[in-house]
Amino acid sequence: MPFSAGLPGRLWASLSRGRRRALPLLALAAALCALAQGCSSSPPGNPGNLCSVFQEKDSWYSAAHEVHDKYGIPIHVAMAIMYRESGYEAGAKPPMTWFLFIPTGRESSAYGYAQALDSTWDEYVSEAGSFFSDRDEFADALDFIGWYMSKTKQVNGVPFSDAYNQYLNYHEGHAGFRAGSYESKDWLKKAAREVEKLSETYRKQLLRCQLY
Repeated sequence: MPFSAGLPGRLWASLSRGRRRALPLLALAAALCALAQGCSSSPPGNPGNLCSVFQEKDSWYSAAHEVHDKYGIPIHVAMAIMYRESGYEAGAKPPMTWFLFIPTGRESSAYGYAQALDSTWDEYVSEAGSFFSDRDEFADALDFIGWYMSKTKQVNGVPFSDAYNQYLNYHEGHAGFRAGSYESKDWLKKAAREVEKLSETYRKQLLRCQLY
């Protein structure tokens, strides 16, 4: 199939010969760029070891330092929250709900590495992010978590190092946490304990590998 098959006839005819020759190269460059982005956004091979994560994803390590410097949060806590939320999947979404065999939508608007809701993400962009911030970009998602942890400390007085209660705030929202909405959710308290445990594991690993 000729390359021109993907373009309307008039548009193809209007292009100069030099531009026609350049189009296949541009298409190849775009494809390689998409492939590279796909590789770079894939989850790390050993997510249980933060030293390994940062060695594999050196840009994540740089982003983590920037977030730490900006908010003063411990990176091992923020990364434990992110892993719990998305498993380091850039395009993570809540599961689809079904009525019989008919899909009825997803459980929420949560999306990306941080599983940020539409409304909370909009608030973050307004306060601390930018028009170009994306939930499926690691650096932006980690910055979102740092911003939210900072607000949790300000609003509910939860120390950055308290991974358990930081996660409960992250999941339930600041008002929900104050209202004790998590008290009847044993599964959520279990998840918060797992975040706390992973956070401590990450902390010890980072001390040994001397990355942070």
